[in-house]
Amino acid sequence: MAKGTSNRPIAPPHKHVILKPTYRVENIVASADLNTDLDLYGLASASHDIDYEPEQFPGAILKVHEPKAALLLFKNGKIICTGTRTPNDVNKAVAQAVELIKKYKANSRRS
Repeated sequence: MAKGTSNRPIAPPHKHVILKPTYRVENIVASADLNTDLDLYGLASASHDIDYEPEQFPGAILKVHEPKAALLLFKNGKIICTGTRTPNDVNKAVAQAVELIKKYKANSRRS
């Protein structure tokens, strides 16, 4: 036998180990594509819930309060939604982003 090794098995052969893991969904990450370009500067100036600092990060961060979520909005129309706990919450959060973007686009056409 090599020095420092043991002949003992990891678990006794006569014991049957039963594992019953429990889990809880804490965070869902989802992606979406709006198939349109976004004006991140304009969106950030139109909503206090959107932070955009292109020197720090290329996407704008939209904070949704109900359901609690953070959405990363990118110029190419891609969205990353994070922080939700259910697929239904993802749908609600993305729908809020879409409504905000629709309002901004409608207002920018009038100007």
